[in-house]
Amino acid sequence: MFPAKLNHAQAFDIAKAMLEGFNRHYRLFRETSALAKLRFEQADWHGQQRAQRERIEFYDLRVHEAYEALQRDFQAENLSMEIWQQVKLHYIGLLINHHQPELAETFFNSVTTKILHRNYFHNDFIFVRPAVSTEYIDDGEGAHPTFRAYYPTKENFASTWLCIVQDFGLQQSFEDLPRDIAQVMHAVDGELGNFRARANFQVQVLSSLFFRNKGAYVLGKVINGYKETPFALPILHTSESKLTIDAMLFSEDDLLMLFSFARAYFMVDMEVPSAYVQFLRSMMPRKPRNELYSALGLQKHGKSLFYRDFLAHLRLSTDQFRIAPGIKGMVMLVFDLPSFPYVFKVIKDFFPAQKDTSRELIQHKYLMVKQHDRVGRMADTLEYSNVAFPRERFSEELMRELEYFAPGQLEVSDRDGDGREEVILKHVYIERRMIPLNIYLQEASPAQIQHAVIDYGNAIKDLVAANIFPGDMLWKNFGVTRHGKVVFYDYDEIEYLTDCHFRRVPAARNEEDELSAEVWYPVGPRDVFPETFGPFLLGNPAVKDVFMLHHAELLDAAFWQSHKERITAGHVHDVFPYENSKRFIFQRQGVANEPAAVFNDSARSFL
Repeated sequence: MFPAKLNHAQAFDIAKAMLEGFNRHYRLFRETSALAKLRFEQADWHGQQRAQRERIEFYDLRVHEAYEALQRDFQAENLSMEIWQQVKLHYIGLLINHHQPELAETFFNSVTTKILHRNYFHNDFIFVRPAVSTEYIDDGEGAHPTFRAYYPTKENFASTWLCIVQDFGLQQSFEDLPRDIAQVMHAVDGELGNFRARANFQVQVLSSLFFRNKGAYVLGKVINGYKETPFALPILHTSESKLTIDAMLFSEDDLLMLFSFARAYFMVDMEVPSAYVQFLRSMMPRKPRNELYSALGLQKHGKSLFYRDFLAHLRLSTDQFRIAPGIKGMVMLVFDLPSFPYVFKVIKDFFPAQKDTSRELIQHKYLMVKQHDRVGRMADTLEYSNVAFPRERFSEELMRELEYFAPGQLEVSDRDGDGREEVILKHVYIERRMIPLNIYLQEASPAQIQHAVIDYGNAIKDLVAANIFPGDMLWKNFGVTRHGKVVFYDYDEIEYLTDCHFRRVPAARNEEDELSAEVWYPVGPRDVFPETFGPFLLGNPAVKDVFMLHHAELLDAAFWQSHKERITAGHVHDVFPYENSKRFIFQRQGVANEPAAVFNDSARSFL
């Protein structure tokens, strides 16, 4: 009996050490998220961007620390499976009164899968299914509640909005808060109309501000009878270092754009993240929980939830994985499942001669996008290792492609010995499925072509604002979302704008230069000649006419160089996740919504 008792004590100590590792991680995560308020008040935009990048790295660092500690103190890789089963049971017991149990379970999985063999990746050893409920978790005595409730009357409704804003205690004065509240009330009146206040009339507001880029957002909902009206209030800085309420967003579509998978993660100080997700889902019921967790900066748990959803979808569907529609990529093999709204991307084992790249460089580019402000124009990616798929669900054409282009990433095995083979991919990226822009343009009406080409140019300009040069700007590397927004998704040639050299094509020296099919002038590794984009992009006259009317400057090196110089000088552009027509300043000035207004200096001069 003594060895069993010893195993029991050792398993408890391992579980306790594992949870201490997670608690350290979440404490640091909360600290940097809470400091976003100070950075916003001080208009420390570069600090905000730096904190965003560093926070993404926190998780893997803490997982590695926990793994090293378990190896050092317990020789974890030599422990029996009996002990590991006990470790999980003790860990569950330690989570009973925990405020982030679902995140702690994911942390346990991340550490344990670095130690155990893949054969033990099932619910006896890791949390394939959640074990601790996140329902009705108490914030704890003395802690801030998840949301604050206000109970106004129709008569004091305006003063309630004033209290809502002031209760966040921003240590920076507003330019004209009474004016802003008057515009909020005007927007509220337009949304709610001449309503009758019911017995439960109230406004619920999440207790922490949501920080991203140069904005702070108040998130909440107005409840009246059976109707709930979600809202978001963006707060920005003016050029005089004052604060202003910039807009009032109401519709679920507006909020979905605010929480888009193509935007950077928010900084939010949360004691009980599951309660925030539950509140946000009441505002956006169509938004999957995994995407909400990711939007809150908890992307590792978002990955866990996504994978659980994916496994459930596989059990409930019968269609086959196939090569994704569209032009095949040179560096990525892309496939999808028609019934599942995502694509799977595997880096090929070899590339054409014209692609001077490597697996390591491509992975670096994808990490660069993950850590960057994606400004609504770059799709977020979920990165997985050793993903198992049922072999019978793969089309033969797809298997041939994998066996030819990525044999080093492929393993086919009967792990359980039951005759059912699995396809195991060693490394895969997963992204939201979009309609490739080149296919969209082929099938679009003239009005749709106009909208798509204009937004394509706007997408490039938003990327420029975020210090991103997409590299390969071909239509096939962009997609159209269900909201009609153009998003970039091919990152293998992406560069920081400030690392590029934008040049004009030199004048021909003689007639031979003019007639030469070869480039006769010297070209450096990061030299870019924007005037040469036209022949590759503008072969369709209908596309060319729209592009030249709205975005001809993208073919001018001076445009790119001027924005490179502004970024190098320390300027951080504003890129807003809502239309100009919703902005109070344009409503006050009577300015209509303009595409790509981020580059309209007169319109943005107040910022």
